[in-house]
Amino acid sequence: MRKIFCFLIALCAVMAQAQNFGTDALRKLQMAEFAITNLYVDKVDENKLVEEAIIKMLAQLDPHSTYSDAEEVKKMNEPLQGNFEGIGVQFQMIEDTLLVIQPVSNGPSEKVGILAGDRIIAVNDTAIAGVKMSTEDIMGRLRGPKDSKVNLTIIRHGVKDPLLFTVQRDKIPILSLDASYMIAPQTGYIRINRFGATTAEEFTTALKELQKKGMKDLILDLQGNGGGYLNAAIDLANEFLEQKELIVYTEGRTAQRSEFFAKGNGNFRKGRLVVLVDEFSASASEIVTGAVQDWDRGVVVGRRSFGKGLVQRPIDLPDGSMIRLTVARYYTPAGRCIQKPYESTADTKLSNGKSDESNIEKYQSDLMQRYNRGEMVSADSIHFPDSLKSQTKKLQRTVYGGGGIMPDYFVPVDTTLYSDYHRNLVAKGVIIRLVAKFIEGNRKELAGKYKKFDTYNQKFEVDDQLLATLREMADKEKIAFNETQYNTSLPLIKTQLKALIARDLWDMNEYFQVMNQANKSVERALEILNSNEYKQKLNVSI
Repeated sequence: MRKIFCFLIALCAVMAQAQNFGTDALRKLQMAEFAITNLYVDKVDENKLVEEAIIKMLAQLDPHSTYSDAEEVKKMNEPLQGNFEGIGVQFQMIEDTLLVIQPVSNGPSEKVGILAGDRIIAVNDTAIAGVKMSTEDIMGRLRGPKDSKVNLTIIRHGVKDPLLFTVQRDKIPILSLDASYMIAPQTGYIRINRFGATTAEEFTTALKELQKKGMKDLILDLQGNGGGYLNAAIDLANEFLEQKELIVYTEGRTAQRSEFFAKGNGNFRKGRLVVLVDEFSASASEIVTGAVQDWDRGVVVGRRSFGKGLVQRPIDLPDGSMIRLTVARYYTPAGRCIQKPYESTADTKLSNGKSDESNIEKYQSDLMQRYNRGEMVSADSIHFPDSLKSQTKKLQRTVYGGGGIMPDYFVPVDTTLYSDYHRNLVAKGVIIRLVAKFIEGNRKELAGKYKKFDTYNQKFEVDDQLLATLREMADKEKIAFNETQYNTSLPLIKTQLKALIARDLWDMNEYFQVMNQANKSVERALEILNSNEYKQKLNVSI
């Protein structure tokens, strides 16, 4: 009885305090949490209770307002901040062993002599090979504060005994650019995988190097780029636009309109520009693409982009967790909001008062619906209402909002090379493991034969012996051989094998140089630049 009496006094105190803080709804929430924590028949985890309440509240809003715990925040921020602290290797898990693909150039592992092809079997005397340890656990052991040291036990091909290395951890860069090279005599190619803190700097460096090599035209590849920082998108768009040309503006219920303009100091304000997008290009990618398209600065090639036009504000919570809350929408220079439709579940109630989440589920399955409607293979299946129609700023070309950026030139998904046999090879890791095995046994010979990538690219061919090994490994994985499907996918299999071998011998830049030879969007971009199509679309001289 005394316990209940004390609780009632405490509850009254909370109510009295709440009278001076917040709305009726907030006071109601405080009282409910206080009552559950103090009166519920079993002990409850108060932190988890609050987390679940936050998650449920955000679920009533839009698909991009989310909650992340402290560990998730750390993992989420690393790629965008442009670095993490660790030993500096690119690796893959091959048969329960960590295989070093490449040490980061001038990184801590390279400095002590760790080589591509090395297998790390122990970290600080703890075995990590053959013990079914998760990749996440292994990464946790390899990463650590800058200047801290870690002992690694390594097996090297051709060396009988294990090697011991002590690596002093350091800041390891995470690059935004996958590739930058001259794809044609006067045409450069740059691929950006995310918009992070270092994206603009990386792009400027790559651009100037290409201009030194005679670049006049640029293919900017944003395929698969899911976005990132708004400021990074603004900085990149600034590279292409003239002074005082609007890049993007944001506006929300409580957020006043904010406009972002080009400074006129960009390094590629002249010259032909082609931007590649697909259904996975989102957010910051769409800001850059929309600005280029709306100002008739370049042409867009590929498939309709994802359609995310919402601005999230990160709200840091005391325990290191974070809420990413949608506070505004962003609009392209022509006034387009490219956010694809969604209905707030808060507005859709069932008879029992609960929210109907089918609208959010439909939103999340939108890409699959696009495939099912045939949009990925035919532009004729895409229909925008006239209410979403806008005009570009200079040429008054018709463009649409409300569902992603529609390219000026549509490129369908190439399904002619895909088969169930190929999908199984990829899903079960056969292609990756085959490359690792091939490189391990032939690295020295390959390095001697192909001292330069250009020689490799021109002369290396995937031979029958390598394909026979592929078949053997597939059989061991119980992937049923289908000759028709194998022959259908053979050109793709050869391209992937050649590209992955190039990546292991050099880097991602060389990987994409090989893969782009089979990329239909890249092929279409080159056709546009090599014909009169660009001039006809934008009325510009070559």
